[in-house]
Amino acid sequence: MKAPVALRTWLGAASLALPLMAAAESNVQAGAGVLAAHAHVDFRIVIPQILYLRVGTGSNYTTGVLANNAAKDLIQFAPTAAQVGTGAAVAGTGGNLGGGAETAAIIGNGGNVTLKATSTGALLDAAGASIAFTQIRTAATAAFYPTLLPAPVLQNGASANIVITAPASNVVRADAKWTYTYANTNVPAAGTYGGVNIRNSRVLYTATMP
Repeated sequence: MKAPVALRTWLGAASLALPLMAAAESNVQAGAGVLAAHAHVDFRIVIPQILYLRVGTGSNYTTGVLANNAAKDLIQFAPTAAQVGTGAAVAGTGGNLGGGAETAAIIGNGGNVTLKATSTGALLDAAGASIAFTQIRTAATAAFYPTLLPAPVLQNGASANIVITAPASNVVRADAKWTYTYANTNVPAAGTYGGVNIRNSRVLYTATMP
């Protein structure tokens, strides 16, 4: 059975259009002597904006792995009876680096990055006594990148913003080892303050990029 005239006409038109849609440039040269034929190809690379923040356990950004990791670390301080309230800083335990220390890193490719830390309020014990987050200090020391990532000063609530200024490339790469200590400048009531996401224990670090 012969195809209807309309269908044959459409198939013919489509067959003519296909080479035009798929064809790259071609050039033919003819003649004697040295011949040079030329063709051109255009390229485009589209890079999305990314913003990576790591505090504690996380993906291995130093090898280019920027991935989600839901692990949350616990930093604990347990001064002895002789230490309580002496003003001598108490080292922590836990953290992905141990000894109350965490890996902190930011990578972004859209300009300046702003970092802050937010707590719900002072650390509480089961009886309602409190220890202010200002008693927990954070020291930043060099890690993998040349740009040191400063640590927000913990508060009962939101910290002041820290701005990491992007270089001319607009790419921010900053990291640090954040070591937490307990300032131990007063004598609180006996008890366990905070814990694993209880009694205001959790601090939220937030990085933003315009």
